[in-house]
Parts: sequence; structure tokens; C-alpha cells
Amino acid sequence: MEYDRILVRYGELSTKGNNRKVFVRRLASSVHQLLKDVPEVKINAERDRLFITLNGADHQLIMERLHLVFGIQSYSPVIKVEQDIEQIKEMAVALLQRHYKEGQSFKVRTKRADKEFPFDTNDVNLMVGDAIMDAYNDDIAVRMKNPDIEITVEIRKEGVYISSETVMGQGGMPVSSAGKAMLMLSGGIDSPVAGYLAMRRGVEIEAVHFYSPPYTSERAKQKAIDLTQKLTRYTGDIKIHLVPFTKIQETIKQRIPEGYIMTSTRRFMMRITDEIRCQNDGLAIVNGESLGQVASQTMMSMLAINDVTSTPILRPLITMDKNDIIKIAEEIDTFELSIQPFEDCCTIFTPKQPKTQPRLDKVERFESKVDFDTLMAEAIANVETITVSIEANSATSEEFEGLL
Repeated sequence: MEYDRILVRYGELSTKGNNRKVFVRRLASSVHQLLKDVPEVKINAERDRLFITLNGADHQLIMERLHLVFGIQSYSPVIKVEQDIEQIKEMAVALLQRHYKEGQSFKVRTKRADKEFPFDTNDVNLMVGDAIMDAYNDDIAVRMKNPDIEITVEIRKEGVYISSETVMGQGGMPVSSAGKAMLMLSGGIDSPVAGYLAMRRGVEIEAVHFYSPPYTSERAKQKAIDLTQKLTRYTGDIKIHLVPFTKIQETIKQRIPEGYIMTSTRRFMMRITDEIRCQNDGLAIVNGESLGQVASQTMMSMLAINDVTSTPILRPLITMDKNDIIKIAEEIDTFELSIQPFEDCCTIFTPKQPKTQPRLDKVERFESKVDFDTLMAEAIANVETITVSIEANSATSEEFEGLL
């Protein structure tokens, strides 16, 4: 006896009313993307459930993939039987026997989506429970709260789906259902976590990474690409835009007072990211700022940095402390990569005493004395775009031209 299907429950999508079809199609597309190398499976997305017919595929492999899909509340490997109470009882007993160990308890939970089925949920629970008790000569305990094994019976018009396992999914919303945003990816711990949390709310991301050779190494740039690759597990392919930033950073160091170097650096990163967003039809910018964590993340600093754009800035980590962020980084397997000791743009030329309460009028006056527009145009004209795929070490490169 092998599972023949996987039943997927939507969770939050059920609240979307008339827009539900759009979200369900997005979810189905995400599942198709992550199962594209398993051609034998068949995916059928309905209004309240998504069914994956295995056709011989390994259900454990499919379930591991589903755990990475945003928009799924839970999922279960199931066996489909006819709307016949005897078949239901027989299959429920067989499924429980797959997992039962001496001394364990069980519970039967029925959902009757087809109201024309002749027995209500309580009837089915009692009849299936009695069948299990008879099969074990009453040598098994029933426990309504926190049972060791829960047999689920879902009755639908086309048949009855029976399972003994329920796995919780990622939750959230299907990727790209909320639109596209640019993720400012530094290579540290925070920004990959911010990207993950934004994607969990349905945001399609493209990463933007700044590098400044010779102050930053090729290994630092590769780390940003590798972090992007970690995030592709949840979405499929992700583009990363690699911005050469050396001349701008050197000019800031030479021409901007030391206390304002960090503020000015962040402002130009934001301006360039916004231009890339505009040329790629993005709707917002995502970054890994957490309020008060460093000098550039005070409210006064954010005010001065944000002033360069009217684009919405999404900060998924804004209220989290570092331990919260590290915990998520470990869960999504980006932490060990993030802490590799390669310098990035955010750590070079760091002043000893950066302004934590920078004045907007001052930083604007300092920047107005230098032709930064020409330097920005040059940097953007030389941006390289790489498409990072879910397969390890798989990426394609293209020149990113014509932004300014």
C-alpha cells in the first residue's frame, strides 16, 4: 500500500474572496516550478485544495519540496477511495497500522466537503474509530487532544482522501502575488533573512549587491551570489544585479566629512537600487534594517537615507533583535555562509564615529559639491546581471545596459 496523492491545504488564501483564483494560480505555478524535474506528477489546483497525483513518484521527495513553497498551510500524503464507508474503514485501519507502536493513541478527524454524503462527520468518526478499535481488539487508546496518530478523512464529491500524516507548510502568500521588489543584499546575516520574509509575503525579489574592488574581493561577490542561490529554493530563479561601487565610495571618503560617510554611502546605494528597480518594473525596495542595530539604522539616519526616493522601503526585520534574525538565518541555511569573513561595501571606509543623528540639510549640502550623477551613471552602465538558478552553481550572466 502506497500513497497515491498529496493533498495541499491553502490556509491564508481562503480569505481572498473574489481574488482567490489569482492566488491559487500563483501557488500552482510555484509548485509546478519546484516539481519541474518530476514530470510524472500531475497537479490539479481547485478552489480550496491542491492535489498532486504521484503516478509512482516518491511522496517523500515531493513533500520535502512542498515544505519550501510559500502559500501552503499544510499538506498530507493521502490515498483516495470511493465514497463507500467500508472502503473508508478498511483504508483507515491499514494506514494506522503503518505507524502504530504499542501503547500509542489515535483520533479520527473527518471533514465532509460533500454534504450529500449519507453520514455526517460525527458518524464517520465513530464508525472509523470503532473499526480501528475492533482491529486492535480494543487494545489501543483514543485520545481527542494530542493523539500520537491522527487519521484524517476528507470526503469530497470525487472521492474520499484518507491520511495518517499532516505536515505544516511555510504559510504566507505565493511568491510574486504581491509584486516585485529589489532586495539590497549586502552579504551579511540580515539581508538574506529580509529577502526570505518578503518572499513569504508574496514578494518576488531581485537582488542588488554592491562591490568595490580592490577593497572587496571576488569571494565577497561570490558569497552574495551563493546567498541568492540559497533563496532560490523557495522561488526558483532569482536575478542579482552586481553594481561596481568603487569610484563612488572613494569619492565619498575624499569629499564627504567623516561622520557623514556612512549616511552618504547608504543614500547612493539607495538611489542606484531605485534606478534598477525602475528599469525592472519593481514596486518597492527591501532591506535588512533593524531599528537601532547600527548607526545607520536610527530613525534620524533612516530619514536622511530615505529622502533620496519616494519608493516604498520594506523592512521585514525592523522590530527584530539580532537573536531573532540569527534564528531565522539558521533555519533557512544562510547563517554559516553570511558569517564568512569577506569584506563588503558596508564595512569598508567605516568611520570611527559615524553620525547617529545625521542632519538631512547637511548631507545634502556636502553631496551637492560633487558631481555624483556622473559617477552614478557610470556605475549603473556597468552593472552585471546574473540569473541564479535553484541548481547549485548554475547561473547565467548578461550585461545590464541603458539604465541612465
